[in-house]
Amino acid sequence: MRFCCFSAAALFLLSFLLPAAVAEERFYEFVVQETLVKRLCKTQKIITVNGQFPGPTIEVYDGDTVAIRAVNMARYNVTLHWHGLRQLRNGWADGPEFVTQCPIRPGGSYTYRFAIQGQEGTLWWHAHSSWLRATVHGALVIHPRRGVPYPFPKPHSEFPVVLAEWWRRDPIAVLRQSMITGAPPNVSDAILINGQPGDFLECSAQETSIIPVAAGETTLLRIINAAMNTELFVSLAGHKMTVVAADAMYTKPFETTVVLLGPGQTTDVLVTAHAAPGRYYLAARAYASAQGVPFDNTTATAIFHIRSPAPVKVPGPVTQEVFTTVGFGLFNCMPGPFCQGPNNTRFAASMNNVSFQLPNTVSLLQAHYHHIPGVFTDDFPPLPPVFFDFTSQNIPRALWQPVKGTKLYRVKYGAVVQIVFQDTGIFAAEEHPMHIHGYHFYVLASGFGNYDPVRDAHKFNLVDPPSRNTIGVPVGGWAVVRFVADNPGVWLVHCHIDAHLTGGLAMALLVEDGEAELEATMAPPLDLPLCVL
Repeated sequence: MRFCCFSAAALFLLSFLLPAAVAEERFYEFVVQETLVKRLCKTQKIITVNGQFPGPTIEVYDGDTVAIRAVNMARYNVTLHWHGLRQLRNGWADGPEFVTQCPIRPGGSYTYRFAIQGQEGTLWWHAHSSWLRATVHGALVIHPRRGVPYPFPKPHSEFPVVLAEWWRRDPIAVLRQSMITGAPPNVSDAILINGQPGDFLECSAQETSIIPVAAGETTLLRIINAAMNTELFVSLAGHKMTVVAADAMYTKPFETTVVLLGPGQTTDVLVTAHAAPGRYYLAARAYASAQGVPFDNTTATAIFHIRSPAPVKVPGPVTQEVFTTVGFGLFNCMPGPFCQGPNNTRFAASMNNVSFQLPNTVSLLQAHYHHIPGVFTDDFPPLPPVFFDFTSQNIPRALWQPVKGTKLYRVKYGAVVQIVFQDTGIFAAEEHPMHIHGYHFYVLASGFGNYDPVRDAHKFNLVDPPSRNTIGVPVGGWAVVRFVADNPGVWLVHCHIDAHLTGGLAMALLVEDGEAELEATMAPPLDLPLCVL
């Protein structure tokens, strides 16, 4: 009897330990290299991972640990970012160039090591150097811990749907032309679904991506907007979609015929093949929110309200608040070939009138960790320097020119942080997908016009707000997010439209260490890339 009781107790205990016991260590090798591909009737070289475009899909389970050795065989510097992973205390694995690491130089390598902790759903990975993200990206799928079901009926099959943009020329050359002339970058030539533009465009009919499903079966589509600069509407002809997750966070399921994703966002949808057997277009088309600004008007073939699936405990009260404008600006300069923005200016973007400048000799996290002076200041303004009618179409030109700076905002560990993102009408109002590295946050509210803390506070959803890592700030409007600063380090906050990020629409949070050992940033790994020019 004693043996029986011991066995029952052991089995009971084992049932709690089993998920952790079966967690795996997963190793990948990513070789960044030039690859010859053909799109839109033209053969050209692009930068890929392991010769694949899109790059390899990483599939892991919650609780796994991951090591990804990145080998740079390309001619450009490169870093890799695991978009949406919290990287607790481990900014060294986050990846943005000169924010948490110096780049991997041509011929060099670096192993990103991180643990998957309490996350599941669809994320993605991408290069975070220059414009390499255009072709260096792929899906990151986190399954629930083994034996734990989805909170919705298990689908018969799952497919990543990776949306991207395509240029007929090297995207790095497109960026360099913009940096030289001061004009906004040229728009892309096509939208892609899983690396192909589809049969509406020339030389593409035979290569259109196909997602095979059986009649009557339900498929989970993991949709990822990896586009550089374009927000995208996605629809499936003849079918409705049931949204079940966004940014790797489950939602209250709801049915829709179209979803909108800004660059960086992911949405999981269930689709049941209830129509007659046949071929049905999955289509993606640009959402152009800025009036008078050129955009990619092609259609690739192959704003909805989301709530958390159950009531959540929204953190409060707020102990640190930032009200920041997000939008464009123009630098005055002498007329000439380097000043080809509107009215002889150079294109710029900013947050609270600060156009963010990355360092180029050492990363921000290294400067913070090793107390290296002169790399950044911690005086990012928590309020705009001047309050005005932010969304007016007639903003005085005196307010159009930002100042350049590498300014961080210092946050106490454990603080409840609330950020109000306010779009401006300078140059052109536009929707901005704002991404916060190292954190998921609750989206409390959004709206159009100028944010008013008294008038708009009653709009806050403090019961079941969605949790995201990238939020679309409405064109000519605002969004309010809130989170607990429980992840120490330096974390980039930026618009995920790369033309805007390049122009300076970014800042960084410097989250201080807490008092306990597990509330401090980890020591840097020994193979962290050297910061040398």
